Amino acid sequence: MNPMEEMTTMSLPMWALFTNSSQLYYNPNTTVAPNFLTKPKACEQLNIATEVFLILGIISLLENILVIYAIIKNKNLHSPMYFFVCSLAVADMLVSVSNAWETIIIYLLTNRQLIVDDHFIRQMDNVFDSMICISVVASMCSLLAIAVDRYVTIFYALRYHSIMTHRRAVLIIGAIWTFCTGCGIVFIMYSDTTPVIICLVSMFFTML
Repeated sequence: MNPMEEMTTMSLPMWALFTNSSQLYYNPNTTVAPNFLTKPKACEQLNIATEVFLILGIISLLENILVIYAIIKNKNLHSPMYFFVCSLAVADMLVSVSNAWETIIIYLLTNRQLIVDDHFIRQMDNVFDSMICISVVASMCSLLAIAVDRYVTIFYALRYHSIMTHRRAVLIIGAIWTFCTGCGIVFIMYSDTTPVIICLVSMFFTML
């Protein structure tokens, strides 16, 4: 293989090595076996059935509904910590609903049972991505609020009820969801920019 042919082969995109057209780049004068180029061993993609996502989404949805129902019905659980647990359950429930709806939409589009234009598909994708971003950030913030509440309970046990009141817990939950909604909107508007991705990843590892 002369230098020009070698440069052409090395500059091919990765997907070209896994297509049937790779025979076009085979030089019979080379010492490489033809089977190496014509039959590459690529990583196989694992396709998970749509029913699996739907079943997991329904189970998660029912579990979180039971958690919220138990907190609402049991007056002994009307404390700030369980308010944060309820916020966490709502965030997880939003993840389940958004993933289930996205799976259903993808199934309908794949089987030609739902025909819409590309612009509408992009808008739906943005909505689902925004919901997932909001719910994930809200879940992390709710876990952080639970951790702070437990910290106050342990180290300021005698002053806990004066520090963590019901009003403050509601204000914290409202601030969490306002912040998460803003994160979801910013994520959709500037999802292609590096600073937004860095901020989301940094916030995730900071809360860990």
